[in-house]
Amino acid sequence: MKTLLINALLILSLFASAPVLAQDEPLRVGMSGQYFPFTFVEQDELKGFEVDVMNALGDQLGRSIQYETANFSGLFGMLEAGRIDTVANQITITAERQQAYVFSEPYVYDGAQVVIKKGNTEVQGVEDLKGKTVAVNLGSNFEALLRELPYADQINIKTYESNLERDTALGRVDAFVMDRVSASQIIKEKPLPLALAGPPFSQITNAYPFRDTEAGRALRDQINQALAALRDNGTLASISEKWFGTDITQP
Repeated sequence: MKTLLINALLILSLFASAPVLAQDEPLRVGMSGQYFPFTFVEQDELKGFEVDVMNALGDQLGRSIQYETANFSGLFGMLEAGRIDTVANQITITAERQQAYVFSEPYVYDGAQVVIKKGNTEVQGVEDLKGKTVAVNLGSNFEALLRELPYADQINIKTYESNLERDTALGRVDAFVMDRVSASQIIKEKPLPLALAGPPFSQITNAYPFRDTEAGRALRDQINQALAALRDNGTLASISEKWFGTDITQP
C-alpha cells in the first residue's frame, strides 16, 4: 500500500512539473497588420500570407488563433510580457534574438533587398548606399544588416513604423531595405514608381519566436510538428503559391 502511495505521488509530481499547454485556449499571435503582403488590413479584415499560415497551423493543432495587432517595434515587448505567445511578422533569426528567444524551424527563406524610386540611377545596389538616406522598418533586422556593412557609418539610416515605400517613391529618402519577396509584391501591387536595385545582399531565414521558458519551448515543439505536417502535405507550398506565385517556404 505504501509503495502504491509513493508511486501515485511521483506521478502527480511529474504532471505538476510538466508545462501546461491549454489546448482549449486560443493561441495568441502578434503581428503588425502593416507589412504587405504578409500581414495587412483590407476592409477591416486581417489578411496575408502570415494569416493563412497561422490559420493552417491552428487547424493542425486544433486550436483557435487570437490575433493581436500592434506596431512592429512593440511586438517583442508584448511577447516578453506574456501578452502574446508568438509573433508572426517575418521575424528573421539573428544571433542577438537567439540569445533572448527560442525559435521554430524556418518557414520562409528570403533575402535583404534595396528598393529605389524608379529612374534613380545613383543607386544600383547596396554598394551605392554610401552617402544616402535609407529607410527601414523600426525594430526590423534590416537596420542591423545595414550597420554590419563596412561603410555603415556613411549611410544615414531612417526608421519607419510604416509607409517607407511611399517616402521612397516621393524622393524623401534615397532607398529602403526590405525582404525581397515583400518588395517585389509592393512593386507589383501598389501604384508607386519603385524598382529593385541589384540582387539581395543578405540571405535571411524567418521563423516564430517564443519565450525561453519550459512552456515556450513546449509550444515551439508543437509548432514545429505542425509546420512539418503542413510542409509534407503541401499546404505551406500552396499558401506561398497563392500569394507569391512561387514557393518561399523551402531553402
